[in-house]
Formats: sequence, C-alpha cells, structure tokens
Amino acid sequence: MSHTGIDVTAGLVRKLLRDQHPDLAGLPLEFGAHGWDNQLWRLGDHLAVRLPYATHSADELLRKEHTWLPALAPRLPLPVPVPQRLGEPSERFPRPWLVTTWVPGEPADRFPATRAAQAADALAAFLTALHRPAPVGAPAGRDRGGPPADHATGFAGLLTSATELGLLADPGAVRAVWEDAVAAPCWAGPPLWLHGDLHAANVLTSDGALCGVIDFGDMFAGDPAWDLAAAWLLLPDGAADRFLAAYGPSVDAATLRRARGYAALKALVCLVIADAGAHGRPGGKPSWGPPARAALRRLVATAGP
Repeated sequence: MSHTGIDVTAGLVRKLLRDQHPDLAGLPLEFGAHGWDNQLWRLGDHLAVRLPYATHSADELLRKEHTWLPALAPRLPLPVPVPQRLGEPSERFPRPWLVTTWVPGEPADRFPATRAAQAADALAAFLTALHRPAPVGAPAGRDRGGPPADHATGFAGLLTSATELGLLADPGAVRAVWEDAVAAPCWAGPPLWLHGDLHAANVLTSDGALCGVIDFGDMFAGDPAWDLAAAWLLLPDGAADRFLAAYGPSVDAATLRRARGYAALKALVCLVIADAGAHGRPGGKPSWGPPARAALRRLVATAGP
C-alpha cells in the first residue's frame, strides 16, 4: 500500500505503463522487493519500475535521481539503477515513479560481502569515481551531511535508545568514537558528489563480492566522510585498511575521524530500526541488525581503521 491507500499490484503497474510508456507495457513484469521508500518491480530482463509506497519524501527523491544520476552513472565502475523514464502522477497513481535499469544481485543486509579484498577494492573504486566536485545547484543533504556537531542531538537520542534497549555492550566506547569525530576539523574542500545512504540494504552482492549500488535518492553534495563511513558499515573485518589505501585522494586524519563518527551514527540508526523490526513494530528491518552490530564492534575495537 502507498500513502494514497492504493494497492500497488502488477495490474496497476501494467496500466501505468500502458498509459505513459506503452512501448514497455508488454514486457514481463514481476514483483521485486519492498524498500524503505519504494516498491520495485522487475520489467523484462533489463529494466525495473520503482513506485513510492511509503514516505512522502520519496516523490522528491525519485525526481532527484531522474535529474542527476544519468550524468553520473557512466563514470561509476559498479552497476547502478540508471533512470530511463519518468512516470508522472495521474488519476491511477497520484505520485511520480521511475523506470530504471535493473541491477542484479542480493542486498548486503541479507547476503553480506565476504570477499574482503574484492569488496574493499570495489567500494574504493566506486567512491573514488563518484566523489568529484559537484556543480552549482547540486542538491543539499537535507538532514544528512554537515559537520558531526550538527547531528549531536540525534546521536545522543539514538545512543540513549540503544542503551536502554540493551543493544550496546559498551555505550561509552561508541560515544568516544563520536566525540572524536565532533572534535575533528570540518571539511574544508569543495562539496563532492555523495551517494548519501550507503548502508547494507543499498549495496548488492553476488557470491560474497560487491556487484552493485542502488537507491540514489539521498544523493547530495558535501563532505566525503559521510560516504566513507561505508568502510565500517559494509566491508568485512580487516578490510577498512585496504579500502582507505585504495581510495583516492588519500584520506586525511580529520576526514577519517569524521567518517568513523558518521559510521557510528548510521550504525545506531540501523540498530534501532532493526530492533523495531525484531519486535514487530512498523518500519522495522530486522536484517539491518547484524551489519550494524558488526560495524560498531569494528569501530570500538580500534582507535583507527
């Protein structure tokens, strides 16, 4: 169901295609997945249809992807869902929707990367290619990015919630990672293109290797440390060193400290969401728990990567 109360079915998707993109309407159609914001339907062998069914912000995020991602995609070394067509709101479905390329693979929250060297090299190559200066007019980060201090209230609330729920073995160690990030100098370079939402559910794997990156709805221009947090959120134990050596340009000490703090913040978000799912509360994603716990364990185990 969407916020409109419309049941999104194969029949509805087929009618939307016939109305607006009739040349695609005859392709085979099958349900793919429920994401945080969108439903995904596979269309033929090479395409997908994404329709927002949950958060109201998804409408804006889909339009942002349609505007910006096609220009960035050709330089990215991992497959991404490149927008091909935009579906406009209509009487059948009063929200925008997208037709994109299909990216094969399994989400890493359920099938984590296990080939450490390949995963580190693939993620480093992807972010090296993506993290280029963004043009004037590139989207801002909404509630993402900015100096760590801007997220202090949110971090404190998440840490308190996770502690009260009994989800953290050592809350003080997690707090120390965060406080070190807040104390680090802020990003002084130009705003760089960022994916904006690199957690395990938005990265795809195949046979333990990273094979794709999806959901660019939160893409924005800002501090690369926001994305570099993925070294602890996505990679197997011991792979962060290799990732940081392969990523270019080299990561300075302040950026590394901010990245570790952002990783702690994002891991707490995923941990609390996972706990909600484990207890059947709306919006919960139980599969987000194991990668979040692993990320926090990696962060507190060392003073560096």
